[in-house]
Amino acid sequence: MEALQSILNEVIKNKSGYVTFLTGAGISAESGIPTYRSIDGIWIKGTKYHRPEEFGTLKYFRQEPEEVWQYNLFWKKLIEEAKPNEGHFALTEIEQLLGDRFRLITQNIDGLHQRAGVQKVYEIHGNKQNVRCSKECSGPIAFPENVKQKEYTEDLTQEDIDGLKCTKCGSWLRPHTLWFDECYNEKYYYFDTAYNIADHTDILFVVGTSGSTALPVNIVETVKIRAKHIVIINPENDTYFHYILKGFKTLNSIQENSSSALPKLSAMLKEIIHS
Repeated sequence: MEALQSILNEVIKNKSGYVTFLTGAGISAESGIPTYRSIDGIWIKGTKYHRPEEFGTLKYFRQEPEEVWQYNLFWKKLIEEAKPNEGHFALTEIEQLLGDRFRLITQNIDGLHQRAGVQKVYEIHGNKQNVRCSKECSGPIAFPENVKQKEYTEDLTQEDIDGLKCTKCGSWLRPHTLWFDECYNEKYYYFDTAYNIADHTDILFVVGTSGSTALPVNIVETVKIRAKHIVIINPENDTYFHYILKGFKTLNSIQENSSSALPKLSAMLKEIIHS
């Protein structure tokens, strides 16, 4: 963290671009939400019958909407029981310190950043708080209040099924999240916005993400091409991001949990800004 202080001092005092945070499942794991690919992760568990790459698709949803919703209502239960942790709250403090220079791009779909108070959040994989018509007859809407969270073994009730139908066309509603067989776009997933942020970033903090999806990797590559500073905050030191940034002169790696590192970073920024 000491080496980072002089870098931050330069960026804060002499630069005008964004201070950007790219967050992944690691920060939410500390709130009790399993990461997708950890040993206890959601996708490693999968379902009783299918591999995640088969199950987490629009194609499968069209075949078995009730089964997919049963799984997603279990996911919703995990999210509703989770609470923001010290890492989430530290990012709220950092946003207040940096003002318009702060940007947060997240792969997470749990809404914990917003619940902690962060304002400038760009959810590039969507979120579990909204749904939308599977036939795209209308945009995202709030999750239906009459549809309740479930244990994984619970079946949908008729009330659940009725509540998960589009009121305009009668088609199934779908989770407002990006599935494996879908592409990033600006309309729902801030594709162009994310690139624009990366293009105007002076320092990028990569927090709790291993680099297993395309857009986050491209964000990091874009900042790297601009020869700007990149800081990886992750208790592991062998992620794909470590691999693609090996030898990168302006890389800093902090091998800590986000709930430990981000409060320290917030204190450091406070000292720099108020000095």
